[in-house]
Amino acid sequence: MSSLLKHILVGKPKPTAAIPHQRLGIPAALAVFSSDGLSSVAYATEEILLVLVVGGSAAAALSLPIGLAIVVLVFIVAASYSQTIHAYPSGGGSYIVSKENLGVHAGLVAAAALLIDYVLTVAVSAAAGVAAITSAFPRLHGYEVSLSLIAIWVIAVVNLRGVRESGAVFSVPTYGFIGAIFLLLGVGLLRVVQGDWHPPTPPLAGFGWGGDLDSLVGSVGMFQILRAFASGCTAVTGIEAISNGVQAFRPPEADNAMKAMRLERTLMYTMFAGITLLAFGFQAWPKEDETVLSQIAREVFGGGFFYYTVQASTAMILLLAANTAYADFPRLSSFLARDGFMPRQMANRGDRLVFSNGILVLVSLASILLIVFGGSTHLLIPLYVVGVFVAFTLSQAGMVVHWVTLREGRWIHAALLNGVGAFLTAVVLVVVAVTKFTHGAWIVVVLIPLIVLAFLRVRHHYDVVARRLSLEGAARPKIGKNPVVVLVAGIHKGVVGALEYAKSISPNVIALTVDLDPTQTAKLLLKWAEWSPDVPLVVLESPYRSILQPFMEYIDRMERQGDGCYLTVVLPEFIPSHWWEHFLHNQTALLIKAALLFKPGKVTVSVPYHLGD
Repeated sequence: MSSLLKHILVGKPKPTAAIPHQRLGIPAALAVFSSDGLSSVAYATEEILLVLVVGGSAAAALSLPIGLAIVVLVFIVAASYSQTIHAYPSGGGSYIVSKENLGVHAGLVAAAALLIDYVLTVAVSAAAGVAAITSAFPRLHGYEVSLSLIAIWVIAVVNLRGVRESGAVFSVPTYGFIGAIFLLLGVGLLRVVQGDWHPPTPPLAGFGWGGDLDSLVGSVGMFQILRAFASGCTAVTGIEAISNGVQAFRPPEADNAMKAMRLERTLMYTMFAGITLLAFGFQAWPKEDETVLSQIAREVFGGGFFYYTVQASTAMILLLAANTAYADFPRLSSFLARDGFMPRQMANRGDRLVFSNGILVLVSLASILLIVFGGSTHLLIPLYVVGVFVAFTLSQAGMVVHWVTLREGRWIHAALLNGVGAFLTAVVLVVVAVTKFTHGAWIVVVLIPLIVLAFLRVRHHYDVVARRLSLEGAARPKIGKNPVVVLVAGIHKGVVGALEYAKSISPNVIALTVDLDPTQTAKLLLKWAEWSPDVPLVVLESPYRSILQPFMEYIDRMERQGDGCYLTVVLPEFIPSHWWEHFLHNQTALLIKAALLFKPGKVTVSVPYHLGD
């Protein structure tokens, strides 16, 4: 049944030879890797205004210079990551760049920050998407967590079906959102040109035309302005995704990835700047029951078909923005697993040639976050930005070291660009960490070193295992007459088969039975002489009616006698015809296997006897 359900949800397995055919063209790759970055423009302006609201309606003018600063930041960071793609066409992003140029620990810090970021991307995107839905349909208020959980698990199933399949599914809503936003901006800016807008009075006071810039800044406070900038930097998130997934593009991979990066960058800052301007012009302020983007669309279109088109496309892109994390979290986890810093299973591809274990871990962690924080975007976003800029800063600093070490071509120009990017992202990181520390950023600051310690602990485990398994100094195995113990509770076809198997692997065979019922034990001894007289049967006393304790004590005595390097325990097991029939029988064999698992030199062998119908 489980196999049938998996086949229906995920699809038929794909052969390893099909991996090259799973590559993406630029349109599909933009939908897979850029949905996070593109969707963040839907709520970045609102996060700025949410902080500026303390200064009154005139403080909205400050959103314009703050937005302009963020646009410049988007341009520089995207240009810096374009150079990363060119220098590291095999992908890996911040983790690979930091590890190779700044050292293993810097790489692990970048990886930990990115993994946190990807989990938060899923949670924030789902929460923001549901917020857009509840803005249009207020009756759904109160169901945010449930709707968010349904959304992220549906996206997980789509991603488990394969990279090409997820690209095909998510292309329509991604380009639908882009079209809807540009329609909104076009109509909205037309109304601006016609003078049909109502910015706060005095107009553009934040730029000084009203003569009260100092008083406006004073009414808000420099710390609050920095907080607003830090909140708006969510518009920069997702830029690194393309550099992590270069190998998912069709050849030439690096060239196509750079084209996608340039396209993403242009779309991001154009849409963000336009939304910020319209929010100022139409006095759209954050409300508990309606998003800023919804207010703009309602003002521009007056409700009706186009308003609901914007809301529907926004909800879809926000929900599907999580797809960027579904693409990059498993890929980054596979890099870490390959280097021994995460469990090996994270490097394994599933039936559909995706890193399915990583997808399942990601959606499980995001589900926990949504439940803990009640599906609130505003509570999740302060956690969101810190990890992003940690990775940005380390990656750009690593690229500076890369160019200075390489010294080829226009390396000075490249190092300068990455240096500016590293400086700016470092400044933003400090601003974000300080201004949002008490609002939840401290959680990420604490989590990053803990995750790095976990990485190192996993690597230490694998190093120890490698040393213990090394053949250096090992002697060649010798064939001996190691003892074999067969545990029996009676004499039947399953036991006879197990005894025959035991005698085939060693001449040194004994049988053990635990005396729980003297009458049954006496009957067993009588039959034993008839069916297996050549195998000694040892009866163990059990005054407390335990099978495991006297059995383990006997095994320990055999170990002290030192008879052979290994002791094999053969367990006769009969297999019922139906799964539910297992519950009608004792599971003694499982207890014995668990008890012997951690004892060196002990081998357990189950000899099944299938009962049939």
